[in-house]
Amino acid sequence: MLFVQKFGGSSVANVERIQNVARRVAKAASAGNQVVVIVSAMGDTTDDLIDLVKKLSDRPPEREYDVLLSTGEIVSAALLATALQAMGHKAVSMTGTQIGIRTDGVYTKAKIVDIDASRIRKELDKGFIVTVAGFQGMDERGDITTLGRGGSDTTAVALAAALKADVCEIFTDVDGVYTADPRIVPAAQKLPAIAYDEMLELATAGARVMQSRSIEFGAKFGVRIHVRSSFHEGEGTMIQSSGAGMEQVLIRGVAHDTEEAKITVTDVPDRPGIAAEIFGALADARISVDVIVQTATENDTNDISFTVGKADLSRALDIVKAATKKIGGGDVAADENIAKVSIVGVAMAQHSGVAATMFRTLAAEKINIQMITTSEIRISVIIDKARVADAARALHTAFGLDKR
Repeated sequence: MLFVQKFGGSSVANVERIQNVARRVAKAASAGNQVVVIVSAMGDTTDDLIDLVKKLSDRPPEREYDVLLSTGEIVSAALLATALQAMGHKAVSMTGTQIGIRTDGVYTKAKIVDIDASRIRKELDKGFIVTVAGFQGMDERGDITTLGRGGSDTTAVALAAALKADVCEIFTDVDGVYTADPRIVPAAQKLPAIAYDEMLELATAGARVMQSRSIEFGAKFGVRIHVRSSFHEGEGTMIQSSGAGMEQVLIRGVAHDTEEAKITVTDVPDRPGIAAEIFGALADARISVDVIVQTATENDTNDISFTVGKADLSRALDIVKAATKKIGGGDVAADENIAKVSIVGVAMAQHSGVAATMFRTLAAEKINIQMITTSEIRISVIIDKARVADAARALHTAFGLDKR
């Protein structure tokens, strides 16, 4: 069998943990399997590198930023290969460039265009375990690019698809996907399986287990993804196509995200094409916009509020202010004291009253809803950040997800 395994930063945070990962990888290889291992940077290395470059520049050049951040994963891959060789196994480390991951030219948030997996296949056929630096690739100019936060997940699932691996195992510091974040909802339950669509919505809504783009890859190419713990052998959660019984569960989980900020633009002229000026400029900068609300005011103007990731807030404000000035709009303000809380379930579309239950539950907790957005299988609300834990616990109970 061909295994693609991914280990997160906490799993390779120090020498002892790298050796633990090496033993786990070696066990799979010793059983006669071919193994490709994708690793993240050690512990807080990425954050440390960001802090370091920010001491030199508030707005570091994006090309150099990507070159710098890519080094964290390269260190992990080289150390893991060394640990495996010290245990008597043939192992070789590779960068994103060396394994043929080709991306578009957008720094810090590059998307994978193609993967030439021929070099990995040659090493596997020679009996090597291949350790891969996740989170990175190379654009058509030959420059290093990175895939955004959580990009090692995308590397793993994309490689699993390119190699037609039997399974992609995502090893992390939690032992699977839960009905909510157990750190704020103690009654959360681990799910044995979850559909791609549900996991994608949970990831988009703030669940930190996997990067949302990695789930998109899994769904597109039918990659079996097993999320499990780095620290014990127990079974985790299988992410797969929706199967018998899965659609009978009304709500699969509750997710929250405290890493969003709200931008409000006042007195936007009410005429065709105005919103496109604002959101088109953000799209050109590859800044994702989540919840959007437009409110009509007097004098043929509107107020528009929308949310972006906090990491993009500074750039987004500059872009929105420039666009607002161009269209003759009013003030631009930001609010970082918000959070998003969502409920997700593929059966939601076939049941009435889900939204009513959600809103009544929040009302009973005296939690004010600032914004609302929906999809076929998700309802999200923007609330005060200080009430996010109360909201998540109340909704988890209201939809019958607590442990019994």
